[in-house]
Amino acid sequence: MITARNDKRIIIHFDYDCFYASVFENENPALKSLPLAVQQKNIIVTSNYEARRRGLGKLQLISEAKKICPDVVIVLGEELGRFRDASKSLYRYLESFTWSGKVERLGFDEVWLDITDLVDYNQTLLNPNDPTHSFFQLNKNDPTVGFPYNATTITGHTYPNNPQQDEILKSSTAIPSFDPGNGNDLMERLILGSHLAQYIRWNLEEQKGYTSTVGISTNKILSKLVGNLNKPKGQTTLLPPYVIQHDCSIPEHGHVLESNVHLFMDSHSIGKVPGIGFKMSQRIRNHILQRPAEFDDGLIYGGTKESVTVHDVRMFPGIGPELLEKLLGVPGAERGIGGKAWKLINGVDDTEVQQAKKVPSQISIEDSYTQLDNMSQVLKELRMLGTSLIKRMHVDLLEYDDDPDSAEGKRWLAHPKTLRLSTRPRPPLNADSTRAHSINRISRSGPLPNFVFNLKESVDAIVEKLVQVALIPMFRRLHPHPSGWNLSLMNIGVTNMVETASEDSKGTGRDIGRMFKRQAEVLKEWKVEDKDVPPDPIPMEAENTEDHREGPFEEEEHQDGPSDVTQTGPSAGNAAIDGILVGSEDLMMPTQNTVDESGMWEEDEDEEENSERCFHCGATMPAFAMPAHLRFHTLEE
Repeated sequence: MITARNDKRIIIHFDYDCFYASVFENENPALKSLPLAVQQKNIIVTSNYEARRRGLGKLQLISEAKKICPDVVIVLGEELGRFRDASKSLYRYLESFTWSGKVERLGFDEVWLDITDLVDYNQTLLNPNDPTHSFFQLNKNDPTVGFPYNATTITGHTYPNNPQQDEILKSSTAIPSFDPGNGNDLMERLILGSHLAQYIRWNLEEQKGYTSTVGISTNKILSKLVGNLNKPKGQTTLLPPYVIQHDCSIPEHGHVLESNVHLFMDSHSIGKVPGIGFKMSQRIRNHILQRPAEFDDGLIYGGTKESVTVHDVRMFPGIGPELLEKLLGVPGAERGIGGKAWKLINGVDDTEVQQAKKVPSQISIEDSYTQLDNMSQVLKELRMLGTSLIKRMHVDLLEYDDDPDSAEGKRWLAHPKTLRLSTRPRPPLNADSTRAHSINRISRSGPLPNFVFNLKESVDAIVEKLVQVALIPMFRRLHPHPSGWNLSLMNIGVTNMVETASEDSKGTGRDIGRMFKRQAEVLKEWKVEDKDVPPDPIPMEAENTEDHREGPFEEEEHQDGPSDVTQTGPSAGNAAIDGILVGSEDLMMPTQNTVDESGMWEEDEDEEENSERCFHCGATMPAFAMPAHLRFHTLEE
């Protein structure tokens, strides 16, 4: 069955090499040359490549790791804050290379970039007469920002590795070079994508100190999987053809051509295909084997002893979307799960690279246990998980606020509405003292109490209230009996995020209070001030000239002592200004804000009795206008 493909996009997948160990190495560069392992509880969860070269692996006990590599340096990785901060910093850096903002993070150490728009634009700039001296432009508005490259060759590794030799009989893939104008548009776009991937990868290492492994293809699943072929510090491009007609063959050899997508996907175990989880792969595997697959005994999780590949599934008689729907369409499964799984098996993934989100869809914290079977231990673990959850909420959902009235100078970006508690009970022992393998979780949800958003209260106090008010009641509903259960995992999380009001209208409303507080600053450019503007001073020709003006200025002119200029009297409540002022259009005409010569406020004969006088400036106006006038004085301050 042929599955339709859409290969118009170019997607890059970044996987940071030994990310958790690399975070410690960047904090302390002296660790880079040493075997380094990251510990959580009594287990090695990851290690750097030097430690792996000496035989260390994941999920090894500390005691075993020290026997294998006595000089291993072990660092504690229980606190995830340093990893989260490093991941966010790298994410923002990668995001700066995109135009569309389509940058999606998977966990802490993986990122997809959709660079289709950059490739499209630079494809139009290619010079078919001199493709070896091309320039990749990173900024539409500045043609000098970018890097030179050779547009005739893929940079980095490719799949197949050496297509001009034996592999040509299977795939008919051209040698990884390109002649612009030959109609192989996909090859041209992949070449551009590979050069951009290398440029970003090199800059990431130079600017941030992190190496990465990169895959380049036309969708998320292929770019992620093809990048795994050349770890660490490498990149791999999946070469065309991606689609081959079934009637095509190489005449001189008689071989039927096959797409590189199928060649690549067929070698993968069905459980290694992203999007096909443990339960789905288990059902597919059991159907192909016609019996339950056997599992290894693991420390926490066991892996299958029997491998069923994508090729085994694709070639199985009668397999297709309809059969997969019957196998996988159990109660609670996603509608159309069979068709989705069939597409993934065939390397088809139409899901978009999600644009950067300011607020996560959910936040959860979990831990696994070899034995958790009494309430005192549960309370201890709930407090630890609750503390991590609240701290994580403060990191991911708070932003700095310039409002002096805000607590701790921060504000919430979003309020999660739902609290969820999940546990994974261990099945009871069988008669032969063995235990069935289970990954089933049970969950309870409820409204998240509002006190968790109180920034003036300590984290410990909030956690204690959360445990007593919400988590313990949820746990007792999940496990009504005080004993008889043994848990291998607990997870607490918050979800149903509702973004708070914001000034950029991206939340659920506009923050009117913050808008009014910033109104004076925002409207400053257009503010009109009603005040006197002094005219230019002119010299006096004589004290007793014929045009010498009468009135209050005269008394000032005849003050004792020599003077060659006169002084103005008070005007509009302002202090007198040195120098004689002769007005033109700058002269202020008498208004309700001016005073007459006797210093009394002028009154309007037609003024109604319900008028009021401003205690700031003395202006008289109708009562209904006074609130707005007082608001003007507030803004002026």
